[in-house]
Amino acid sequence: MTTNTHKQVLQPAGWAAPRGYANGVVASGRQIFVAGQIGWNAACQFESDDFIAQVRQALLNIRAVLAEAGALPAHITRMTWYVIDKREYLARGRELGQVYREVLGSDYQIAMSAVQVVALMEDRAKVEIEVTAVAPALAAA
Repeated sequence: MTTNTHKQVLQPAGWAAPRGYANGVVASGRQIFVAGQIGWNAACQFESDDFIAQVRQALLNIRAVLAEAGALPAHITRMTWYVIDKREYLARGRELGQVYREVLGSDYQIAMSAVQVVALMEDRAKVEIEVTAVAPALAAA
């Protein structure tokens, strides 16, 4: 399966290049919509209250859902982060980048948004991440 030959970054002429994300992405293929994933495991249990540990688990959850569709992290085109503490998100950016690369790889050609929210539906959750991916179309049978 190809990884990102179906995906093109949209970068308007004269705009400064964004760091760690893309301003826009166009892709063709099968659309995959992953619901917001939080930092609990497959049994819906939190193993940590640490922000980075919860980010790692949420990203692992995303990777697992994508795999169910035969998709890879490289197929992600859009990602939205909901965090309850903007300051922690910004202060731990280096750690976030490291865990992101460990779990999803180094593809930052993704249209990303991050939003601080008052709370998430699960009281212990510190982050929720949802993605849209576009995987290559399946070959006809």
